[in-house]
Amino acid sequence: MKQIIPILALIATLAFVVSPLVTDPFSGFDADRFPIAQVDPPVQPAGYAFGIWSVIYFWLLISAAFAVYARRGEGDWARLQVPLILSLGPGAAWLAVAGESPEWAAVLIFWMLGTALWALLAAPARDRWLAQAPVAIYAGWLTAAAHVSLGILLGGYGITSPDMAAVIALGLAVALGLSVFLSRPQAPEYALTLVWALVGVLVANLGGSGLVQGAVLVALVAVLSTLIHLLRTGQAAQPL
Repeated sequence: MKQIIPILALIATLAFVVSPLVTDPFSGFDADRFPIAQVDPPVQPAGYAFGIWSVIYFWLLISAAFAVYARRGEGDWARLQVPLILSLGPGAAWLAVAGESPEWAAVLIFWMLGTALWALLAAPARDRWLAQAPVAIYAGWLTAAAHVSLGILLGGYGITSPDMAAVIALGLAVALGLSVFLSRPQAPEYALTLVWALVGVLVANLGGSGLVQGAVLVALVAVLSTLIHLLRTGQAAQPL
């Protein structure tokens, strides 16, 4: 079975990487799919921030190929790749689901996040740049993206105002992110990716909501201060 896992992981990764090429372009949920239209929701990062997907796709693909050719049958890599298969396999359908149903897309992305965090916590200590690092970046972005979906749903269904939805979603994302990073301090790539997403939200809200800007700044201070402390005390490995 351990011999098959890396091959399944490579297939799941390929499906995930190819999925944007076989689905309609996705630039955010259709505003009119919600009871209250969500035009430019404040929880959503600026468009440039989504460019990190190119890094995620490439690095996960290199990692999967390395596992097939150099780590097939090895238990520590298998423990990483089982949850990664469970994340990337269903994740290959996310773009198609998102185009049809924001609600099911939110359910799916939280599944992807949970299994990605499982993979991160199971990542082996060796081969750090080919095992832990790509999964950390993937999980870090999903931590933000899943909560962005939650924030859009909160605003879209009128549960809260869009600004308050953004504050709630960002607070939950940072609370989860800090707990994960404190559990895995040797993965600063995770925290740095979360910072990237938060800066994207801040840029998107420049000149807009002061409440959201303030919440993002508090979140950035919390994540960056934790990262700096762990680096200074030697608990975190040096980032890229």
